[in-house]
Amino acid sequence: MPIAKCNSTPRAGALGALNTMLAQQKCAACRKDSPRVTEAEIAELKPQVPEWALVERDGILQLERTYKFAGFASAVTFTNRVAALAEAEGHHPAILTEWGRVTVRWWTHKIRGLHRNDFIMAAKTDVAFAAGDFGHAG
Repeated sequence: MPIAKCNSTPRAGALGALNTMLAQQKCAACRKDSPRVTEAEIAELKPQVPEWALVERDGILQLERTYKFAGFASAVTFTNRVAALAEAEGHHPAILTEWGRVTVRWWTHKIRGLHRNDFIMAAKTDVAFAAGDFGHAG
């Protein structure tokens, strides 16, 4: 499976119906013995979050996307919005907040890989970005 780095410029308001449907789902409780998504499931779910890249870090497959902003304050506001989503679902990403951009990575720590929950949260993150008034760049 090809792994690519994502530094794409997001398109606010460019959410497809599939992405929105995925974003309306709830995360399921995940245990250490929960199965990772299969290649077939990735093939089904990945097109629903097209701006996200599959990346491998320390041998762990993850979803990653970098969002661009007009400045630091708007990036922090978005970071806080993602944190609120994570708390509400009990599923937490790695977030890097910098001047003008926020990089979000989703994976399921307990299973050291991707679960359907990660795709749900990627879609929820996209919806939050598209709905927010963050002073998007580009």
